[in-house]
Amino acid sequence: MNAALLAVAKPEPQPPAYIASGNECALFEHAWRNQLPVLLKGPTGCGKTRFVTHMAARLGLPLHTVACHDDLTAADLTGRYLLRGGDTVWSDGPLTRAVREGGICYLDEVVEARKDVTVVLHPLTDDRRILPLERTGEQLAAPNSFMLVVSYNPGYQTLLKALKPSTRQRFVAIEFGFLPPEQEIAVVAAESGLSPERVRPLVGLAGRLRALKGHDLEEGVSTRLVVYCATLIAAGMPTADAVLAGMIEPLTDEADVKAALLDVARAVIG
Repeated sequence: MNAALLAVAKPEPQPPAYIASGNECALFEHAWRNQLPVLLKGPTGCGKTRFVTHMAARLGLPLHTVACHDDLTAADLTGRYLLRGGDTVWSDGPLTRAVREGGICYLDEVVEARKDVTVVLHPLTDDRRILPLERTGEQLAAPNSFMLVVSYNPGYQTLLKALKPSTRQRFVAIEFGFLPPEQEIAVVAAESGLSPERVRPLVGLAGRLRALKGHDLEEGVSTRLVVYCATLIAAGMPTADAVLAGMIEPLTDEADVKAALLDVARAVIG
């Protein structure tokens, strides 16, 4: 068969698996088509990043992901001059590349970044949709295909690390939570390869541990951790060992809290 025909027959890549819990997919698509920035908020490991990856693939858009941290500066996003072969050359950052080329720029846990980062975002989140680059003298206008998406975990907010109301009100917001048990069982089974029957008690345990958030735990068990635990069991690890490594140890370093969580695990799983 002709090589060109083979290329045409090659199947299109499928978006990463994602199970919607509401109208978030339709809301995200409407926001993109109307050039609106989006804020995703929800607990760690509840599927925010998977959702953005899924929607980027579904809409056929390039995805530029930035994991925000304390040392992230505006220059890390926009770009800087670098020395290359004796010459000084401007190098675009991920935000600038997304604005020039179109696509989604996703800032994960945006509150972890330094305050000058949000200042850079403001002109992109109103009707101007521009990115001023003072170092190069450019003022980039975002194309219709550009979208800014940020996420954060409200449970970790402090006075020093919180989105200002003036920043929050520049975004359409979508709140995420953990899936209902039956949907979470389906996700974990699909991701780990463990049968739904064996996943069910793990999801039940996750629900019990999440109920302890704010008491003995700062954060509940994420769906990601349940997937890790189920993956270990599917690979042949004893359930008790997998639960300890995948769902207990990541939650706490306190010996007494760990012992209490193990008691809960034994009561739920046996």
